[in-house]
Amino acid sequence: MPSDLTASTVPTAKPTARASASLARPKRTRHLDLGSYLTMAVAALVMVFPLLWMLISSFKQRDEIFTSPLQWLPSSIQLHNYQEVAETIPVGNLFVNSLIVTCIGAGVKVLLGLTTAYALVFVDFPFKRVIFVAVLAALMVPQQITIIPNYTLVASLGWVNTYQGIVVPGLASAFGTFLFYQHFRSLPMSVLESAQVDGAGHLRRLWGFVVPMSAPTIVAVALVSIVTEWNEYLWPLLIIDKPDMMTLPVGLTLLQNVDGSNNWGVILAATVIVVLPVIAVFLVMQKRLVAGLTAGAVKG
Repeated sequence: MPSDLTASTVPTAKPTARASASLARPKRTRHLDLGSYLTMAVAALVMVFPLLWMLISSFKQRDEIFTSPLQWLPSSIQLHNYQEVAETIPVGNLFVNSLIVTCIGAGVKVLLGLTTAYALVFVDFPFKRVIFVAVLAALMVPQQITIIPNYTLVASLGWVNTYQGIVVPGLASAFGTFLFYQHFRSLPMSVLESAQVDGAGHLRRLWGFVVPMSAPTIVAVALVSIVTEWNEYLWPLLIIDKPDMMTLPVGLTLLQNVDGSNNWGVILAATVIVVLPVIAVFLVMQKRLVAGLTAGAVKG
């Protein structure tokens, strides 16, 4: 019997079913990835298209917005709609009002959520579980239910047409408290225990250790609070009736005509002015937003 066999005479092993499955799995994964990307692209297009249409239409003439067939691009880019907005409503004053309300409201919301969540996680006191359940219950209460009681209270305090009347009723943020609570539970307890052994009190542990380790979550809560405060419409509309105290979203109502013949090009231009600051803030902070929401996810 010959001692050396040629490669042609050695039988090749047939791939098993498991090996075949392992070879086919990357292809299915590529199909799933392609489907995921297409789904995200369609979803992004659905969300971005109204904003893009609003921006393009803000540069159109009045008769170009309602043409049939649809005219996608303006015949010439003009700024007359933005000029009319500036001449009709006090854009600068409305922007300052929105900036004040947003900064104070979002800042206090983050501070209250931060301190409340710290107390619920790291401080032992009676009825802590009951308070946390109350926070969860507040997440399920629609804002519309609290409008009448809040308006009655604000009116009795004489806060109509004031900044505190706009800001104070919405300062409690159950969302921010819950997100901070979930994130604080994932922090390394050994660091805080070591700080406690060294004599650090609650304030030092909060601002010296917890806050630096929670920067992404703080940014996420701050961004959500900023967007909420900036876009708030219903409550400022009810509590403010003086043009010099209106915020930007409420100030858009000054552009509407009583007879219903609105100049939609001007209204779209004003809406672009309202939306652009929020989009700019989101683009700057979007990476930290995703990291914060991931860090604040519910622990399995």
